[in-house]
Amino acid sequence: MEPNLLKGHLDLILLAILESGPMYGLEISKQAQQETDGYFDLRVGSLYPALHRLEQAGWISGEFRPAPRGGAPVKYYWLTDEGRGNLKRKREEFRVFSSYIQALGS
Repeated sequence: MEPNLLKGHLDLILLAILESGPMYGLEISKQAQQETDGYFDLRVGSLYPALHRLEQAGWISGEFRPAPRGGAPVKYYWLTDEGRGNLKRKREEFRVFSSYIQALGS
């Protein structure tokens, strides 16, 4: 995938993944890969700064919880009500954008 495309849509991708419920970083990355046959490969260098930014914006919340298989606690993230509203808005923006891209050269 073109890195600039991912960067431009990372918020939408993360919000959409977290719509299904609380997850920690590695789960989010794996979910993105599984649901897109590996098309979205979210790297630590972009994933955690984006999660932090979304948390600062109030679109997601997070807290440390015990790791599923023991070990150090991991930070779980989930959508806030504001995040759900922004997910809906971003999906619509993307739908409109995509429709105009499809119209070019048709």
